[in-house]
Amino acid sequence: MVVMESLTQYAVRYGLHAIVAVGIFAVGVMVARWAGNLAKRQLERHTLEPPVRLLLVRVVRIIVLLFTTVIALEALGVPIAPLIAGIGVAGVGIGLALQGVLSNVMAGLSIIFTKPYRVGEHISLLGVHGDVVMIDIFSTVLMHSDRSRVIIPNRKIIGEILHNFGTIRQMTLTVNIAYTADVDRALAITREILQRHPKILKDPAPEVGVSVLGQPAVTISIQPWTAVVDYGSTQGEVNKIVMERFRAAQIDFAPSAPAPRA
Repeated sequence: MVVMESLTQYAVRYGLHAIVAVGIFAVGVMVARWAGNLAKRQLERHTLEPPVRLLLVRVVRIIVLLFTTVIALEALGVPIAPLIAGIGVAGVGIGLALQGVLSNVMAGLSIIFTKPYRVGEHISLLGVHGDVVMIDIFSTVLMHSDRSRVIIPNRKIIGEILHNFGTIRQMTLTVNIAYTADVDRALAITREILQRHPKILKDPAPEVGVSVLGQPAVTISIQPWTAVVDYGSTQGEVNKIVMERFRAAQIDFAPSAPAPRA
């Protein structure tokens, strides 16, 4: 009997507070869902990786739910000040423990919104280079020319000098011909090869010319542009075609330089 009376008194005293708290939390859930959808629509206007967009939407929803939970607990009669103080102390400890992770997150957000590079572009920094294949909240992944993956923490990128090649790269090829060879014909054949090659870009125009008058060779410099994805294979193809066409045209390659005497 005493137990029933205690329960009745407790229900009368706190029942209304509990109903209000549940109502506040329910409204908070709906507001969090609405805020998440709004953030998703806004983020879709920007070029972001799908996992990053999903993470940001979840962060928005969690923040709204946290505020709603605090308000609901206050309506229920739970002391908020000690709770917030405890969360603050715990947050400081967690922040110190996850300092590296949090710095990666902040750097990742900076990269996402400032866009110093995008997926598909070729970049060089910190002594490494490669094609950007993924940008997430913690790191950037590059695909090296040997098909290995280079994973760079985002905090290492912010503040460093970054060389962004974009989606095209300029090749630098050279071929040595003899001084007795017809240089004008060699240049004409090289320009024709570049003009016909399907992977060589016409804009920007390739650069071809005599770069060095050395001993024992005249060096022809060949600098065409190609897409990043075709960079490696195109170099070998152009070199092979140049060699075959020069041989067919009887353009002599330069002999090897004599070995130095002991």
